[in-house]
Amino acid sequence: MPIKPYIYQKPDWPTFRWSNEELITPLAKARNLQGNLVGKMQGLGFDLQNEAVLETITQDVIKSTEIEGEKLDPNQVRSSVARRLGMQVSGMIKSDHNVEGAVEMLMDATQNFDEKLTKVRLYGWQNALFPGGMSGINKISVGKWRDDKKGPMIVVSGPIGKEKIHFEAIAAEKLPEEMKTFLKWFNDENSLDPFIKAGIAHLWFETLHPFDDGNGRVGRALIDLLLARADDIPKRYYSMSSQIKVQKNEYESILEKSQQGTLDITKWLLWFVQCLQNSLQASDNILVKVLYKHKFWSKHNSDNQNARQRKILNMLLDNFDGKLTTKKWGKICKCSHDTALRDIQSLIEKKILQKEKAGGRSTNYELVYIK
Repeated sequence: MPIKPYIYQKPDWPTFRWSNEELITPLAKARNLQGNLVGKMQGLGFDLQNEAVLETITQDVIKSTEIEGEKLDPNQVRSSVARRLGMQVSGMIKSDHNVEGAVEMLMDATQNFDEKLTKVRLYGWQNALFPGGMSGINKISVGKWRDDKKGPMIVVSGPIGKEKIHFEAIAAEKLPEEMKTFLKWFNDENSLDPFIKAGIAHLWFETLHPFDDGNGRVGRALIDLLLARADDIPKRYYSMSSQIKVQKNEYESILEKSQQGTLDITKWLLWFVQCLQNSLQASDNILVKVLYKHKFWSKHNSDNQNARQRKILNMLLDNFDGKLTTKKWGKICKCSHDTALRDIQSLIEKKILQKEKAGGRSTNYELVYIK
């Protein structure tokens, strides 16, 4: 038996309860923010909408993976998302299998949000995250529910010998029936506010923890699917995973407390809706970035940059890693130091690049800001 009284041990599991009165105001604010955001984005041109979607989904994939302590190459993720959106963006590169899998899962969740959620679909998502059946150096079961042959599924932290158990999931033998109940509710329950349903679905799925690995990423994909249903469009303009990454400590704490509490999940839902509000407000940063990129190229599109220059400029406008130096330019563009220096000097003369004012061992370059 688990060492703590978890919510799945309650006699009325999984009959969740919450206070509608406490949630009315936060939900109204979230809906207002959602409506304003979607309205602003739909007021943009088609190309700018796609840029916003590209940025949002790229960040969603990266941040959901970072929550699990792993890092994906941002340029690989961006390239993979762009290909699936049918977009041609500068500097597209080949992506690793693990990147492709993470993008494939999120794209299926958001682009096909109105399709039924089945165990086969969930198996496919988890299998996409671990195409070789390996999690790091460990062999795991993929494309099926966990079997607990190596012991119960527990969430722990701390060094070996001093581990702290945060959660012990329901026994594997109960998963087939438990997941059947969950999937029926997920597909049939349409009377709930969609934001409330997204919060319940995530907590419920994480409590079942049905896979050997990947439960967090799959559980956050379920949030994205239900939020896409709430928006009733496949285009994503805000990222819950990015906001959960910002509030990771709060997220882990409230999730643990909720799994060890009662089936009254009002506090969890209040936190979830507040996190959603923060996510919607943070999306303004994406809008600002997309509009600035459009403004930049509207000003400089006729400046006759070569392919190398356009590649680096787009990287600086998107997700450039670190400082731009002549050496880094040459490495990225696979050109000589002299060629890199000529490229940079040409952009400085056109007032597109400038030397950073802060000195250092090497000269760094940055974009000239357009007011």
